[in-house]
Amino acid sequence: MTTAVAPLTVQDAETLVTAAHRAAEDTGVTVSVTVLDAGGHLLAFRRDDRAVLISGETSTRKAYTALQLNAPTADLVDAVQPGGPFHTLPTALDRPLLFIAGGVPVHRGGRLIGAIGVGGGTPGQDHGFASSAVRALA
Repeated sequence: MTTAVAPLTVQDAETLVTAAHRAAEDTGVTVSVTVLDAGGHLLAFRRDDRAVLISGETSTRKAYTALQLNAPTADLVDAVQPGGPFHTLPTALDRPLLFIAGGVPVHRGGRLIGAIGVGGGTPGQDHGFASSAVRALA
């Protein structure tokens, strides 16, 4: 018998966005946050008025990459270097990937239910903000 896993809800997505923004604000960084469900549909998005406009697209691509590859984007940076296993992957998909730390998959009951992407800080900061938001959801 298989047990159903509850999907990522809008309320969950809002919790993730709030937690990521709070973590960023605590360090004085202004970010954009995107949360996607398991199908890649946008559930929540927030861009602070002080954030760079491109940070919104960056956070979305980070979330999409983490979702498609079911891995934190921080773990994939080396794989996209020339000669790496994912070097040509962006041209193989219908949407380009952005392999910069800040995208983290969201799991529940051991299953992938969505992803969060954070853009606006350094790659390390963005990864930390996204990771802390996922921990806050648990």
